[in-house]
Amino acid sequence: MSPSGSTALTDWLDRQYAVAARNLTLGVSATHLVKERRPFRQRIVPKPGSVVASSVMGAYDPDPDYFFHWFRDSALVMDALRILVADGTRPAADAGHIRDFIRFSLGLRGLTGAAVLAKGDPRQGVDPDVVQHVRSEADLRGVAGDRVWGEVRVNPDGTLDTLNWSRPQHDGSALRALTLLRCLDDGLLEPGVRDEAAGLLRIDLDFVLAHHAEPSFEIWEDSLGHDYYTRVVQCAALRRGADWLEACGDSGTAGRCWEASAALAEALDGHWRAGAYASLLPAASGAMGRDLDIAVILGVLHAGLPAGPHSMLDPKAQATLAALEDLFVGLFPINAGRPAPALGRFREDRYYGGGAWYIATLAAAEFNYRLAAGVAGGAAFALTEDNRGFVVRVLGAEPGPEDLDSRRLVGALLARGDAFLATVRTFTPLDGALSEQIDRATGAQSSAKHLGWSYAGFITAVQARRRIAQI
Repeated sequence: MSPSGSTALTDWLDRQYAVAARNLTLGVSATHLVKERRPFRQRIVPKPGSVVASSVMGAYDPDPDYFFHWFRDSALVMDALRILVADGTRPAADAGHIRDFIRFSLGLRGLTGAAVLAKGDPRQGVDPDVVQHVRSEADLRGVAGDRVWGEVRVNPDGTLDTLNWSRPQHDGSALRALTLLRCLDDGLLEPGVRDEAAGLLRIDLDFVLAHHAEPSFEIWEDSLGHDYYTRVVQCAALRRGADWLEACGDSGTAGRCWEASAALAEALDGHWRAGAYASLLPAASGAMGRDLDIAVILGVLHAGLPAGPHSMLDPKAQATLAALEDLFVGLFPINAGRPAPALGRFREDRYYGGGAWYIATLAAAEFNYRLAAGVAGGAAFALTEDNRGFVVRVLGAEPGPEDLDSRRLVGALLARGDAFLATVRTFTPLDGALSEQIDRATGAQSSAKHLGWSYAGFITAVQARRRIAQI
């Protein structure tokens, strides 16, 4: 079945895909850039294999400073680059960036806070008006052993980030494991690099096994708790990792992965609330949780479970997307009269005005496309009381028996995905540059410019759309 939609939208998607493919690499191995954090007396020169979240030299002036190698963002960017090399959009030589990413990541193993302190007080010489943003000695001394993988981010020169941030975060190793598993499956890596990838993959799986039951800061780095996003990508990494370990002959570790993934799946089921999966469950009595949040949909996509609970075929995941659409239709003025709304993160979001995010709106498109691909491939689609509102949204009316015919349903899902990409097109400038956010009232771009994750989200959404034509 060919993708639906107008020729104009398809032509724009092809052009924008090429722009996104080019811009995705702006922050990859950006060894030609130098970041001066003068108030902190830091001079950062990226190493090969590092991935800066944004290559734009912000300093909250007003653009934020995203010149860091986030474990989460870098894994998602590398996964998108894998797709671009596999489909021929980027040259085969770009697989070298994946090789360098693996080697850069392996090089972080020995980082410790004690080594930073041995060189002197990191507060020494820092401007007095920013010294409160430097990590304490006690905080840094806690960075040892595998705790480095909960660091959230490092400097792209391979040194520890000495600034205060929300730590620990435990999604990065799981996402990197999933990216490595896909790279190994795709056959893009040379034999020696495959061995290095396997070594890094074992490190990541060991970290997930050791820390999956612990609370951590959630995907948006605001609140400590048990995060749906983190749990679902951990569950997927352990499931896929178990299969890989079995193939490698390590049935003992594979068994522990299966056991931990089952515990995570049970914990994920506990996130269900009336009408949607809650994003964040509090770590302690009296702590703050969060219900509706696009992080749930991003987690389902990034985990990529093929079927069952917490996949695109899960009626409760579909219900969550419908509830998010309802939320942002009423919350953002730019959505007035729009067939498919621009989506944000969560109701209380105020970061840079709490606008729509490209990755959130792209995620809605990708969800519909990947669900369409599943149905087109023969997966059973269940209509339940939970997902009835989602189905009505997709079909534009209450469903009759004939509407759940796979061909009709796939066509409707394709059209719904296209509606979300048409919304993205509306707020994309002629040069194709994608920032982090879209102002909720004016539609102007805001927050970080040239966000690598935004380009990665565009690439995976369009790839999901194109996959329909292959079924």
